[in-house]
Amino acid sequence: MATENKYDIRVASQCRYLGDQSNPQAGLYAFAYTITITNTGAVPSQLISRHWVIEDSNGRMQKVDGLGVVGHQPLLRPGQSFEYSSGSQLETPSGRMHGTYFFVAEDGTRFEAPIPAFDLSMPRTLH
Repeated sequence: MATENKYDIRVASQCRYLGDQSNPQAGLYAFAYTITITNTGAVPSQLISRHWVIEDSNGRMQKVDGLGVVGHQPLLRPGQSFEYSSGSQLETPSGRMHGTYFFVAEDGTRFEAPIPAFDLSMPRTLH
């Protein structure tokens, strides 16, 4: 049981709608998100790749896989965080994103860190 917390990554997200980059009449809704990845485990670990699942409110799903995040493969020592911002576009005013990061620990152990789901949502305005 002691090894459970040895490889532990916490992922937090913040998202906002980008009205100036969206065109609702054309079915284009842009969102920016900021992700903070924190090594809460006991072993230095390097983020190698990402897997995202992006779903709009019509149920259309897009999967995105790639190396690193925004051109980086950060090595996170215990207690260290890495923060980055990126964006996504949907054809609907709302949706969700979730996924996993793939890590390799300094001792060679490979593991995945879940990215908890977060909402992409255009703010509603009252007239």
